[in-house]
Amino acid sequence: MNHKHACGLHCLQIENLSVAIDGRPILRDIALHAHCGELTVVIGRNGAGKSTLMKALVGELPYSGTITFSGHGGEPTPHKPRCGYVPQSLSIDRSSPTSVKDMLLCYTSWLPVFLPRRKKTLEALKAHLAVFGADNLLNKRVGELSGGELQRVLLSLATWNKPDMVLLDEPVSGVDNEGLLSFYELMDSLRAQDMLTVLISHDLTFVREYADRVVLLENGTVAASGRPDEVFATQAFASAFPVQARKEAQA
Repeated sequence: MNHKHACGLHCLQIENLSVAIDGRPILRDIALHAHCGELTVVIGRNGAGKSTLMKALVGELPYSGTITFSGHGGEPTPHKPRCGYVPQSLSIDRSSPTSVKDMLLCYTSWLPVFLPRRKKTLEALKAHLAVFGADNLLNKRVGELSGGELQRVLLSLATWNKPDMVLLDEPVSGVDNEGLLSFYELMDSLRAQDMLTVLISHDLTFVREYADRVVLLENGTVAASGRPDEVFATQAFASAFPVQARKEAQA
């Protein structure tokens, strides 16, 4: 069931965004629109600038150009939307005794982890993990989580405060096939919750089936954008992904 968020977020608009690192241009004149209730997927070959774009969006890198957020009537939102972010990789100390519960409490409360929590608080955490099929992981050590399990926990953490926007930088790297299927279902869940979701992915089969909008980056700029069928039919896509383009042509 769709609902409008507290800030009234409807659309993310990026215009003329450029990023340079140590004087070297990485992104040039990026234009991108993403809407609530849709899954926008950014694709491109390694080195195309996908992760740089994500880091600019979350404020990790300086940029020129504009990033604006508008409401359902087209008006600018009164404040910056709340954002959940799942990075491409996360360094985990496999020997740490920290549990999933400890990690979630660190991020969701100002209280020290060692202080007891009300039963209601722990039940809320478990219920939220259950949305992502991870409620059985609450007491498991973070260092013992598989790639798919960690991805579920990070997604639950990123969406804990019901953000208006979720950004995911290749969150399924190293996840097995079962984990991938679960992830695809989670993406449908975020879309159903009317969240604005931007995802970087190398899984073109997933992109073809699940994405509402696709943005193809090539050499640091937007080479094509639109519905999956539109982007996959472009010469830019054929140049970037010749094997997949041949499969498309034979389908």
